[in-house]
Amino acid sequence: MSHRSLRLAVVAPPFFEVPPAAYGGIEAMLALLVDGLVERGHDVTLIGAGRQKTKGDFVATYDQPCSDQLGDPLVELTHAARADRILRALDVELVHDHSTAGPALAGRRRTPVVVTVHGPVGGAWGDYLGATEDAVSLVAISRAQIRLAPRLRWAGVVHNALETAQIPFREHKEDFLLWLGRMSPDKAPHVAIEAARRTGRHIVLAAKCTEASECAYFEGFVRPLLGDGVEWRAEVTREEKYALLGAAAALVFPIDWEEPFGMVMLEAMACGTPVLALARGAVPEVVADGTTGFVSRTFQELVDSVSRLAEIAPAACRAHVEARFGVDRMVGGYEAIFRRCLDADGGGRQRTSGLATARV
Repeated sequence: MSHRSLRLAVVAPPFFEVPPAAYGGIEAMLALLVDGLVERGHDVTLIGAGRQKTKGDFVATYDQPCSDQLGDPLVELTHAARADRILRALDVELVHDHSTAGPALAGRRRTPVVVTVHGPVGGAWGDYLGATEDAVSLVAISRAQIRLAPRLRWAGVVHNALETAQIPFREHKEDFLLWLGRMSPDKAPHVAIEAARRTGRHIVLAAKCTEASECAYFEGFVRPLLGDGVEWRAEVTREEKYALLGAAAALVFPIDWEEPFGMVMLEAMACGTPVLALARGAVPEVVADGTTGFVSRTFQELVDSVSRLAEIAPAACRAHVEARFGVDRMVGGYEAIFRRCLDADGGGRQRTSGLATARV
């Protein structure tokens, strides 16, 4: 396999800058990936919204990120069309696309296209990915994601990563529990509240709550539960987030869907904070049960795990992230997939019939 430098284009979603100021797990991961690829000597052009904030070259599809229109299909389509026009003018060997609509246009180009699937893979989303897979190479962010759609042509698995050097570690914890995420029934903050109340613990909630569906869920199911040991902080800055994660006795992660990864679990463990989670989606791949937290099969097990927090060493949580989810590991995984795609058929578009898991 050649180790020459590559000319790459990376397409971000249009809703947050790379890296983001606060919410934006995909964008945070992309910032690490772009900088890591540049540091390995590759020529990388990032296509996204807003300003240049990474070590790669940058071309904008929108002068400002479209955060207030998150999920708007017209924004997605406009972004994809503008990105396609930009890509046709660039001299790149491979495109790495993280947008929703971009894969639908991949068949227009001879350049190989790698698509990282950050979201659901079942139902209509699975149909969409299946319709584009002849034009792209799909990368999963967990093995759990692949188990939900084994018939898709997966090129590999690359776990998301975290740069722990930028995250403060805290050995000594306070007594409160923390729930942090997007205000959604899938993330189940109402379940986290119930678990905290069953154990007599104070719980802090910090969440993005800006979209209509998020606000409706909050008003109907979460606001009535506030008070009596339940504290609402709304969306927090990066610094506030890490201060909360570092101080908390545990992060409660009682998801009610097959989440493909869950970056907040990495962030908590990097701060030295154990994760108490239900065994859905990628949770068993991310949390080392009994070492960096507890993976529970039932709500009662989740409640019971709070009494076992003294068994978890904060240093073990941090070490787990550094060993299993380091930036070099993620960048190397993607680099290996990029080279396989370019080597296939003499540089033509890859056609994968099986799964190759990228590990470094």
